[in-house]
Amino acid sequence: MDAQQLAGLIARARGLAVPGERRVLGIAGAPGAGKSTLAGRLAEGLDGAAVVVPMDGFHLAGAELRRLGRADRKGAPDTFDSAGYLALLARLRAPEPGVTVYAPAFDRRLEEPLAGAVPVDPEVPLVITEGNYLLHDEGPWARVRALLDEVWFLEPDHGRRVERLIGRHVRYGRERAAAERWVHRSDEANARLVAPGRARADLVVHPY
Repeated sequence: MDAQQLAGLIARARGLAVPGERRVLGIAGAPGAGKSTLAGRLAEGLDGAAVVVPMDGFHLAGAELRRLGRADRKGAPDTFDSAGYLALLARLRAPEPGVTVYAPAFDRRLEEPLAGAVPVDPEVPLVITEGNYLLHDEGPWARVRALLDEVWFLEPDHGRRVERLIGRHVRYGRERAAAERWVHRSDEANARLVAPGRARADLVVHPY
């Protein structure tokens, strides 16, 4: 993403960050699209007026995925606590004066969610939440869109996205061959679920 495109997106996000109000901006897209990178750059560009709350903080723990028999498709819609994510979004939309809300994060080195890792102060006007299924229209995920003021859909070049995703898995400990198998079997299956959400986005962003 070049500097001019990023500056335009920061300006659009700044329009949502109205002091004294609380807005929620969603950033959706397939695995490896660059959602967390963009969310972080937006928050940095807004100089304290925004905080990032990742959907990935609601991954079910590895032990629970193994108990449910879903560990081999981690990242699918039913491998998250979707009800918990919905409850947090509702709470974030209506901040209580003087009450800091603590959201979970996801540690890619541990491949586990971390409770209470992201403080959201009530005075922060904009929450940026990013994840695969913000525009998914099945099951509990279908209720997410109504809790977001605006949603952007990231749509990078397919080949570069897949290569970036493989590289990320390698950085966090997978052998290259295992990373490729996981991406083409699991991540790309999830990408196909995410794709129809593009039509429901307020803005489609081509980051590179």
